[in-house]
Amino acid sequence: MSTVGQIIADASRQKSRRDERKPQNRGSAQIAKTQRKRGAGKDKKPVTKANQALVTSVASDAIFRSSELRKIAYYSDDNVLILNMDVREAAAHLAKAGLIVNCIVTSPPFYGQRDYGVDGQIGLEEHPTEFITKLVDSFESCRSVLAENGSLWVNLGDTYWSGKGEHKSGESKQSARRFGLRPQDKTGDGLLCKPKQLLLIPHRFAIAMQDKNWVVRNDNVWVKPNPIPDQVRDRCSMSHEYVFHLVRSRWYFFDKAAVGRKSKTGSILPPSDTWEIAPARATNQHRARFSEELVRIPILSTTPRRGVVLDPFAGSGTSLKFARKHGFRAVGIDIKKEFCQLMVDELTRTK
Repeated sequence: MSTVGQIIADASRQKSRRDERKPQNRGSAQIAKTQRKRGAGKDKKPVTKANQALVTSVASDAIFRSSELRKIAYYSDDNVLILNMDVREAAAHLAKAGLIVNCIVTSPPFYGQRDYGVDGQIGLEEHPTEFITKLVDSFESCRSVLAENGSLWVNLGDTYWSGKGEHKSGESKQSARRFGLRPQDKTGDGLLCKPKQLLLIPHRFAIAMQDKNWVVRNDNVWVKPNPIPDQVRDRCSMSHEYVFHLVRSRWYFFDKAAVGRKSKTGSILPPSDTWEIAPARATNQHRARFSEELVRIPILSTTPRRGVVLDPFAGSGTSLKFARKHGFRAVGIDIKKEFCQLMVDELTRTK
């Protein structure tokens, strides 16, 4: 073959080899690009508002342990603050200090159920609408310290209007459950407040919160096994209360895996909205104790690692104990000094 022929043949063979390699190179680049994308997908979720809400910030230890807060606290340590004051006053102090909480869980006084014997208490208002207004105002004051992607959980039971006046029964059980002339024992307004009327306070409260731009996510039903039977002859005995889950905005922190149920296929399902939980045993110090099991789903599902739990009607301090036990920090507020001391006693006893 001539030199020219050889040069042409060599060039042709080289081009052929380059052409053979080109599709392979393009394919490899495409595969590598796809693999990089898939690899990124495993380590990082798509940037959506729902996923961004799962990335939450928590209060620094410097703020939580600040001298400003310790100065006003009834009790404080590295993980717990207890404030003996009205909810609105306490929330103002927390906001001023720059403390942000991630989860609020509480059981406020129910309407007309108990007299705690302290000025400024909630629950003995003349009309149920006044009670609801004060309750909503209390939670509105907490809005400023709740993280934008935080949650509020409120346990409330209902009340019947009686209109029979102060009870005259000599039965010891009735005397223990009654404390004289309650708001619902009075004549009433003949409209909402009339004898035998179930006041529907829990849902009136939830609707009032909606009117303040809170989002109601669930009206979870707490079913009490073996409840104390009502002494009535013409209706069913009450055996449930509600635990409302409310949030500030559409996107919020919720860890389904921490509280979910495993399906037959192995996937995680959300918890049911019906909780069968035995009530906590009452004590002479506090006759309306919170059950630890009742705060389990609220705290574990909506509090990030080292987050802060707030109970604005802390009572015996169950929420604080549960939060501390699971590695969270906690703030308890109660207007009754004896209850604040009860919290301290419980926390130090279980340390």
